[in-house]
Amino acid sequence: MWLPIPPDEIEGLPEGPAYRYWNGEEAFPADPADCAYYVVPYMKPTGIGVRPLPDMRSVQVVQTLSAGIDHVEPGLKHLPAGVRLCNARGVHEASTAELTLALILASLRGIPDFVRAQDRGEWLGGFRPALADRKVLVVGYGSIGAAIEDRLVPFEVAPVMRVARSARTTARGPVHPLTELPALLPEADVVIISTPLTEATRGLVDADFLARMKDGALLVNIARGPVVDTKALLAELESGRLTAALDVTDPEPLPPGHPLWQAPGVLVSPHVGGPTSAFLPRAKRLLVDQLSRFVNQEPLRNVIVTTGA
Repeated sequence: MWLPIPPDEIEGLPEGPAYRYWNGEEAFPADPADCAYYVVPYMKPTGIGVRPLPDMRSVQVVQTLSAGIDHVEPGLKHLPAGVRLCNARGVHEASTAELTLALILASLRGIPDFVRAQDRGEWLGGFRPALADRKVLVVGYGSIGAAIEDRLVPFEVAPVMRVARSARTTARGPVHPLTELPALLPEADVVIISTPLTEATRGLVDADFLARMKDGALLVNIARGPVVDTKALLAELESGRLTAALDVTDPEPLPPGHPLWQAPGVLVSPHVGGPTSAFLPRAKRLLVDQLSRFVNQEPLRNVIVTTGA
């Protein structure tokens, strides 16, 4: 079993398996052909995590430590049938929801302007929008979307609108299907994107999507950069009609000189929704639970894809 966290730092791992530590280094810790359970290194450059997959002829489970699996999907074609791909549902909800609220509050209340004014020694007063009474639309209402709503409610927002692939009912209220999104966009003051990156969501936030948003609305993307059409977003930002807070971008990392850096009304954070002090204890708990289930031949959690199915 290959782990990106040293095994001796994870209390409670089941006894029996041979654990190998690999966190994306050039040299593999053992023959990939012998690996039965592979935990993909977290937050590594594109291509690192999938590098051993073509040689993993005995692997039964590929486990990510991220909520998204798009960085691993290109390597699935190398795997034998029946391999289960699991994500890290339950690990990132708290951190990502925290950052989402931070980005919303910082954008609405003008925190970046205050920081720049402080650097100039300038007292910058005036009225700013509050989050209270804002209508918020969450596009992609999974576990992270629900965690975001949990944290929105104490801020006295107007009732949250929720959108997912298909309609359902939650304890907080209805989740609208994606087909109803065009009718909901004009009502929202804040639109939060928390969808996974799939062929269906790539470019979802295009020129038409943005045009349906109300004047002065805030777009918050904590999903994946390619969900948003960067060119279309830049046009709206440069016109001053919309503002944005982006933890993810397309391209990513955002290169020096890219127009998003200087676009008016945009706050950019460098994909830091997940990597916080909350990550490691939750990741360790997930691994102990999943590996214990695997060793005891119990059903795994968070199975997203089974190859050959």
